[in-house]
Amino acid sequence: MMTFEMISNPVPWPAGSRGAASVSFDVDLDSMLELEHGEHARQRMAGRSWLRYDEVAVPRLLRLYRELGIKQTFFFPGWCIENYAYLVEACVEGGHEIALHGYQHEVINRLAPGEEERLLDRTIAAAEALLAGVIPTGWRSPLYSLSQDTPRLLVERGFTYDASLMGDDVPYILRSSAGDLLELPSEWANDDWSHYAVAPDLDYATQVRSPSEAAGVYRAELESARRHGALWIAVWHPNVSGRMARFEVVADILTELAQGPMWLAPLGTIAGYVNDRIADGSFNPRVDLLRT
Repeated sequence: MMTFEMISNPVPWPAGSRGAASVSFDVDLDSMLELEHGEHARQRMAGRSWLRYDEVAVPRLLRLYRELGIKQTFFFPGWCIENYAYLVEACVEGGHEIALHGYQHEVINRLAPGEEERLLDRTIAAAEALLAGVIPTGWRSPLYSLSQDTPRLLVERGFTYDASLMGDDVPYILRSSAGDLLELPSEWANDDWSHYAVAPDLDYATQVRSPSEAAGVYRAELESARRHGALWIAVWHPNVSGRMARFEVVADILTELAQGPMWLAPLGTIAGYVNDRIADGSFNPRVDLLRT
C-alpha cells in the first residue's frame, strides 16, 4: 500500500485518531418538489412519496445511532423545519447536531441579488423559533451551490463552518471580507445521489448501483482518508440511503467507524476542534481568498 505522504499540512487529530470522519444526512423531504412545481407538486405522488421516505428513514437512523451510542449531523432546509418540525425535534432529542441547508433547497448561486440573504435569514428564523433561540452554526448549500457571497453572509451571522465545497482533503479556510469561515470538504464519490438517485419529477437520474458497489466506493475513499489522516465526510440522504438494502451498508460503515481508529464526530464538533487548533497554531490550513 502507498506510503507517500499526500497531505502536506496534516491536522493533529485527537490523540490516537487516524483521520476524522462524519456521516451527515441532508433531510430535504419534498422541499425541492414544492419549489420546482409549486401548486402542482402534490399531484406528483410518486416523486413526493420517494422524497417523503425521510419520514420512515430518519426514525430508523435515530434508532441505529442510539444503539451505537453515536451523535452525528443532520442538515435541514428552513422549509422542512417549518413543515416537519417533529423530525427536527426527534434529532435534537437524540442529541444530534442540527445544521442548515438553504430554505427550500434553492440553488443559491443562481438567486437574484439580495434573495440569498433574505432566504438565509428566513431559514435562521425558522430554526431559532423551533430550537428555543439556539441558532445552528453549520451550513451546507443545496446542491453544493455556495456563492461568492455565502461565506461573508455566514460569518456575519455567526456560523463556524461550511460543508459545501470539495477543495481539499482536510479542512481549509474561506477568507471573506467579514472574516474567516472553516470549510469542511466532501466529494461527489461520498454523496449517495451519485450512486442511487432516480427522480424524474426533479429531472434527475443516475445509473442505479447495487449497495455493494456504492459501499466499495465509500470504503475506498474512507480507507484512503484513514491511511493519510484526512477528513472523510459522507453526504447522504435518508430517503436514498435509508432504504433497507442500502441502510445495511450505512449500518455496517457506522458500526466500523464507531470502533475507530478514525475520530467519528458531528461536523460541528470537528469544526470546533479544528478552529481551536488553528487558534493555538498547531494547524496551518490552506486559505482560499474570496472577492467579497
